[in-house]
Amino acid sequence: MIRSLKRFLRQERGAVTIEFVLWFPLFFGIFLSSVESGMLMLRYVMLERGVDVTVRDLRIGTLKFPSHDDLKREICRNSLILPDCVEGLTVELQPVSTTTWQMPPAPIACIDRSEVVQPVTTITHGGANELMLIRVCSKFAPILPTSVLGMSLKNDGAGNYALVAASAFVNEP
Repeated sequence: MIRSLKRFLRQERGAVTIEFVLWFPLFFGIFLSSVESGMLMLRYVMLERGVDVTVRDLRIGTLKFPSHDDLKREICRNSLILPDCVEGLTVELQPVSTTTWQMPPAPIACIDRSEVVQPVTTITHGGANELMLIRVCSKFAPILPTSVLGMSLKNDGAGNYALVAASAFVNEP
């Protein structure tokens, strides 16, 4: 009996399996976090692109006095790949005083999909040669909410994280 126990303890079968079981969760967690990080960055870049193209249209006067919904649709049209863009987007457009340089209060009001009442956003078109600030908040559900990055993202009651883009421009005369 003792000889059989010694022979069993000297066996090396399964040694690689133990290393695999110890290291696989770590590497798989890094892989899932890199996928989530890549999608987060892609969404942010597309949101910034949509805001930049829309601001260019506002600045040169192609969009004349758009409403909040018009701005949302235009940003989403220029963003290309953002899922549920119009439903998860809020836009603030406000003038900035060039005498006091008083910025709008932070943070921007974002949609919380877990609540029925949504924040009121401000759209003020401003006059000629006036400095305007546009802030956009878009909410997304993480692709892999149980990954390391998905769990560490600050989210609202519905589990969505916010991406915020901002830009400034001067109204053409």
